Amino acid sequence: MAVLMALGAAQAFAPRHTPPLAATRLAVERMHLNTLVASKAGLVTGGELGTLLYSTNQGKDWQRAKVSADRQALINQISFAPDGLHGMAVGHEGWILRTSDGGLSWQEVAFDEKNGEPLMSVARLPSGVWIAVGAFGRALQSDDQGDHWTRLALPGAGVEDKHLNRIVGSADGQRWLIVGERGLVLHSGDAGQSWSVIEPFYNGSLYNAMPLPNGGWLAYGMRGNIFHTDGDQGPWSRSDIPVQASFFGHAMTADGRLMLVGQGSVIATSTDGGRHFSLSRAQGRASLTDLLLLPDGQGLLASDAGLQAFSSVPKAVTTPSSGVAQ
Repeated sequence: MAVLMALGAAQAFAPRHTPPLAATRLAVERMHLNTLVASKAGLVTGGELGTLLYSTNQGKDWQRAKVSADRQALINQISFAPDGLHGMAVGHEGWILRTSDGGLSWQEVAFDEKNGEPLMSVARLPSGVWIAVGAFGRALQSDDQGDHWTRLALPGAGVEDKHLNRIVGSADGQRWLIVGERGLVLHSGDAGQSWSVIEPFYNGSLYNAMPLPNGGWLAYGMRGNIFHTDGDQGPWSRSDIPVQASFFGHAMTADGRLMLVGQGSVIATSTDGGRHFSLSRAQGRASLTDLLLLPDGQGLLASDAGLQAFSSVPKAVTTPSSGVAQ
């Protein structure tokens, strides 16, 4: 009996090998995601509840990035320096995060739960200075890779009462626009060293802008209002588009077509430099927030209803991107 009891005790306390847990699937096709970019580490996206994800295989599989603080605040934009490794993410409650490994891990550098306004956009100037803008004219700058942020003074009467929605730079980094509420457009022709107000050409909100190959710009926003200019600062002309959907993100294909995405899963395409747009539609009725074209001509759409794969060939839409193991 004593021997049996001893054997039983030994068995009870003997080490056991626990079988590995099944991989937890990330339901990226159902997440609210606002931003989608490429880095040197792969693809990076962010959105609801502070979600920051990365993919190292062109969006087939996604993993959660390591984040130093769990704030549950909405991520609005991610932007990388030209090296593809150093980047910033900005979101609600003045949240700013920094990465130095292409988005695999993030460190919090600013957060203000009580008084922080939503930050909508962030960009790195050629000087190495990072600037971030957001609600109620909030504009910040950092010249030490995000360790410290100070107020950035911007020109314009009443700019402090207007939301600043996006910072956009030309390919060479010399020309910049900041677009915002009530038709606000700020321009810099000296790599972001100084800013001036462009004479308003629209009284509604502009959500984004993009540089054009001819040296001009495309600016777009609510209810299908799209404007283009052949010069750096104007004059601006309204583009022709047969829909009143708001647009939020853009891309340019290898053959020079402009693509905008927006409400109702609408994709607008222009083959004449933004003067006229034709329409196609992705799956569902989501608000498309961003798109990213891949080298093979395929792409990914971010939306308030998750990620979706698509083809840059007009009207050719594929099945949604699969979720992944963490």
